[in-house]
Amino acid sequence: MRIMVALVALLLLVSPQAAAAGTGSPKLSRATTVGVHNTYAKDAYTYLAQSLDAGTSLVELDVWDDVVSKRWRVSHSNPLGDDNNCVAASTAADLYTGNRNQNLGSCLSDIRVWLAAHPGAGPIVIKIEMKAGFANNLGMGPDEFDAYLKANAGDAVFRPADLLGSYSTLDSAARANAWPSRSALTGKMIIEVIPGTFELGNPTDSLHTDVEYATYLKDLHAAGNIGSAMAFASVLGAASGDPRTQYSDTSIRPWFVFFDGDAGKYVDGGIDTSWYDTNHYFLIMTDAHGVSPAISNTTPTVDEASARVRLLATHHASVVTSDWATLTPVLSLVLPRG
Repeated sequence: MRIMVALVALLLLVSPQAAAAGTGSPKLSRATTVGVHNTYAKDAYTYLAQSLDAGTSLVELDVWDDVVSKRWRVSHSNPLGDDNNCVAASTAADLYTGNRNQNLGSCLSDIRVWLAAHPGAGPIVIKIEMKAGFANNLGMGPDEFDAYLKANAGDAVFRPADLLGSYSTLDSAARANAWPSRSALTGKMIIEVIPGTFELGNPTDSLHTDVEYATYLKDLHAAGNIGSAMAFASVLGAASGDPRTQYSDTSIRPWFVFFDGDAGKYVDGGIDTSWYDTNHYFLIMTDAHGVSPAISNTTPTVDEASARVRLLATHHASVVTSDWATLTPVLSLVLPRG
């Protein structure tokens, strides 16, 4: 009997569907899952929905603001066009056919349609890299972005207000572990925004995505409108201690509860990541393959990749990412965090 109980517990840990259905589903803050870097790329998946079929818990989208069309484009390097595997599905039957190279709204619609067709699946973290940042002075700022997300993702989003509840800041809500269980988040997306590579290298851009969106969240809350926010601002880059101290405006620090950095820098650099777990912050560790000893970033064995995920779970990752698009047994892992 003890062996049978242990086997059932193990199955609940490794199966997202079982974990979602189980009454003992862990809080979001207590699990480690796996995602795919640059999930939108056609050399990763022919159609974005295939990444969800494979079990990924994180979809990464590179986004450019097109101030002419007032749309957010999805591509690695083309700010004026779309180059991706999204198809603008309106039904589940549309997910694997039709024209690809769609905009951000269509990518979100694909995910929303897939979630609706797979009851019990999710949550799915949507990591959006704002390649060139916002263009608020040209009508593509955080408020327009949120309206765009709402129009295309609808109610299938876990918003900052849903974590905040009656707490005064996102930080205080996270520290109180106000995160819902994973089962309560089935059918939901959780949207994270990070500064983009072009933005960070642009000497004329002095207001980066992380600062701009966190300030926006703070101001929305002060105005009583936090419910309109659709995304979480993330601190980018592995660092020791509390990386929010980099922000000179101390008033925005409590509006960051997402953190995103290179796994190798966290682990091989000896950074104490227990701080993130103790405070129930959401920690995304990228480039999991690069942690010493390095393994393949595309085709490690299932055993190698699984062992790497287990290692990073002990280092308190919330999500582990690499380019392991074909490793379905690994992408579907849900492990205890810490």
